[in-house]
Amino acid sequence: MLEAKTYMGLSNLPEHYAGLFREASQNCFFLSLPWFRSLERNVLGANEVVQIVGVESDEPPRTALGGLVLKLSKSDNRVFSPRRVDSLTNYYSSYFGPLLARNSGNADKVVKMLVSELTSRKPHWDVLNIRPLDLSLPGVQSLHFALEASGLKTQTYFCFGNWYLNVDGRSYAEYFKDLPNVIKKNVPYYKRRLEKTARVRVQVCTTLEHLESAVGDYETIYNSSWRNPEGYPNFIRSFIRTAAEEGWLRLGILYVDDGPAAAQLWIVHGQVASIYKICYAEKFGKLSVGSVLTAYMLEHVLDRDKVSEVDYLTGDDSYKANWMSNRRERWGIMAFNPKTVLGKMGTLRHIGGKMLKTKLRAYAHEVNTSFRRLHTGD
Repeated sequence: MLEAKTYMGLSNLPEHYAGLFREASQNCFFLSLPWFRSLERNVLGANEVVQIVGVESDEPPRTALGGLVLKLSKSDNRVFSPRRVDSLTNYYSSYFGPLLARNSGNADKVVKMLVSELTSRKPHWDVLNIRPLDLSLPGVQSLHFALEASGLKTQTYFCFGNWYLNVDGRSYAEYFKDLPNVIKKNVPYYKRRLEKTARVRVQVCTTLEHLESAVGDYETIYNSSWRNPEGYPNFIRSFIRTAAEEGWLRLGILYVDDGPAAAQLWIVHGQVASIYKICYAEKFGKLSVGSVLTAYMLEHVLDRDKVSEVDYLTGDDSYKANWMSNRRERWGIMAFNPKTVLGKMGTLRHIGGKMLKTKLRAYAHEVNTSFRRLHTGD
């Protein structure tokens, strides 16, 4: 028999959920337990708590078959402040999804039980927001269907484009040969020019050894770059340490005359290398240190780590298309609870408003078409 349960806080999860996280996160660290723990420790607001909805067998040995890691926002008692449930994500997250075990037997049933447990909890929440998702995955499609079938009003929305590289077993030299001419011409030139003007070295930190020094150099570069200050600086420092402890870390630092000039934080998990953070000190910008370091890091993960995929994560920045081979999209699902007043208001605002705009556009098109026919005699 299967049963659905709700746990408040990751520390309250039973041990038998560890295997579910390991399996679900085999090629995506964003579904791993260390990742969610880093978020729980460093980015929650004062009125937010982690809520895990799970489905597990009730026969020994107990096994977790499915889960959703969520963030519950308690009402701040303002009149029109909705009670929200969100995926445990924020702008540091490039992926999310339901955790599903391959041996669950019937994934649709497990997802339906997750949604039933989520919607039956009291006090009722008003709005659910889960993002960023791959809508093409069966588990996500099952989730969307189960939300609709439970009576919730749902709306999907675009989050961002995601560029990635299918390595197809190539070495770095073979991969570089297939890149656009602008990269094949410019990157070797940038490297030669840089090496002629200064002493250049690249250090890739992968373990706890010398980590504090590398993180200090990373922060020096980041703080002198064009990037906005980190919203949660403790999160980045904490996650870098977690990645080193897990063996995922590839923190590349490029030095010019021993001065930290460019930094890139990559995560290698399973067969995927994810480009998580890139930055360079603005005073070195004309030396194209960012492009030189990108080439070095790609060579590292292709020839040493032998990854099968490189993922540029969040965003449609034009330069990513030059280095990567494919694009996919990440979407969100928003669901409104018709059992609550604020849930109904959200439905009218987000879904009813969209339907009204669609009808108005169709009506305007019909009027314009009739007007043209009237004046052209068609």
